[in-house]
Amino acid sequence: MILRLILGDQLSFSLPTLNDIDPQHDRVLMLEVAEETSYVPHHQQKITLILSAMRHFAEGLRARGITVDYVRLDDSENTGSFDSEVMRAIKRLKPQALIVTEAGEWRVQEKLKAWHQSLNIPVEIRDDTRFLTPPGFFSRWAVGKKQLRMEFFYREMRRLTGWLMQGDQPLGGQWNYDAENRKALPKDLDLPQRRRFAPDAITQEVITLVKQRFAKNIGEAEQFTWPVTHSEAKAALNDFLEQGLTQFGDYQDAMRHGEDFVFHALLSPCLNIGLLDPREVCEAALERYAQGGVPLAAIEGFIRQILGWREYVRGIYWHHMPDYAHSNFLDAQRPLPQWYWSGETDMHCLAEAIRNTREHAYAHHIQRLMVTGNFALLAGLCPSEVEAWYLAVYADAFEWVELPNTHGMVLHADGGIMASKPYAASGAYIDRMSDYCRHCRYSPKQKLGDQACPLNYLYWDFIMRHEKRLAGNPRMAMPYRNLKRMDSAQKQAIQDQAAAFLATLGPC
Repeated sequence: MILRLILGDQLSFSLPTLNDIDPQHDRVLMLEVAEETSYVPHHQQKITLILSAMRHFAEGLRARGITVDYVRLDDSENTGSFDSEVMRAIKRLKPQALIVTEAGEWRVQEKLKAWHQSLNIPVEIRDDTRFLTPPGFFSRWAVGKKQLRMEFFYREMRRLTGWLMQGDQPLGGQWNYDAENRKALPKDLDLPQRRRFAPDAITQEVITLVKQRFAKNIGEAEQFTWPVTHSEAKAALNDFLEQGLTQFGDYQDAMRHGEDFVFHALLSPCLNIGLLDPREVCEAALERYAQGGVPLAAIEGFIRQILGWREYVRGIYWHHMPDYAHSNFLDAQRPLPQWYWSGETDMHCLAEAIRNTREHAYAHHIQRLMVTGNFALLAGLCPSEVEAWYLAVYADAFEWVELPNTHGMVLHADGGIMASKPYAASGAYIDRMSDYCRHCRYSPKQKLGDQACPLNYLYWDFIMRHEKRLAGNPRMAMPYRNLKRMDSAQKQAIQDQAAAFLATLGPC
């Protein structure tokens, strides 16, 4: 008998672990372990999602005639760790070998690699083939390149797949329509009611467990409405194709008070735990485009998120780990404010993004990058604390995708490996892309004073604070030209108000 271990983010029937399974003799091992639910204080809905999806997947395997040895979190003999639970299963089942697909996170992969020595049976770790790039593709692409920019990787991916291509040229003559994807929402534009999913008996059982064990964690498990099966995930995909794709391109950067989903896909949790395959998602979207009615900018913007960005961040992660996580280019040291967990701040953009996060374990990419992320960048929040927060609060957050996005794009802590400049912005950006400022006690028009949006003076304080590091960056030339036009009194007033505000966040 061969024992086949399936991790909680590997809930795919096409998982390499299952490729040659003999249902008559082999067994699948699935483990709910305390160390995975508590290495950061995960959102209650994130824990609910993963445990419920795991239990549903186990039932799906059993329906296919596969024997599943399943250890629940609240089983009395559960020791709480991968290592000890795998050892306990081996002692109990006495398999000839263990097969597992490579983990998505560095720390878990290191555990798997160590089993070659610690277990008394052969251990086979198979390549994860559920991504759009073959193993080693990113590292081969990166050889000899001084800069690893997503745009050029994305072009290689377009050529590799042939998606949105005419021969060797991009459909429509442009590789990227991002400049057309930055429209603010019109006041009179009705937004669709998105498909959500009522918890069934299995999910309700998990919700009860999460409420008991993780009552102090952020969020409310009772508000859980995410897909937990492959059929529900497919229904969510179809809902997006029907209601979101056509206008996704125009408004993918837009935000509106009280509107949590806009036209976004809401598919990343399903993709990242295996309920959806990235190829099936992209091909379904491309088929919808071929039927007509979907603008080229919309389909290109959506495909870019999966074919380009998702594959790229995974490549960055494995190419640069483990050292990548430890860089801190801007020497940011300030602790994460408590209100990142509670949302209790007078800055309405932050309060609204965190409310969305608390209620759904979700916020779209602009809320993450340009609201919670922009503040963290400007305020100089410690990268490891910000990264732990993002990893904890979002249902789709696993380190392979969260770390590069946060460390590189949000915080510029990698010094430019991912982004050619810091994504820093004043209150004017938030005002342009949302109606948040209309609900805020601060004004994006005020530069200084009690009514001034803190992002305004924090932005210029950031520019001054990092002049030695950033002034030579060609993409930062404009803010530094504008900085030179300021007199010393104006600069000092900005620094003083920024220092006073930052002091309210606590000691640095």
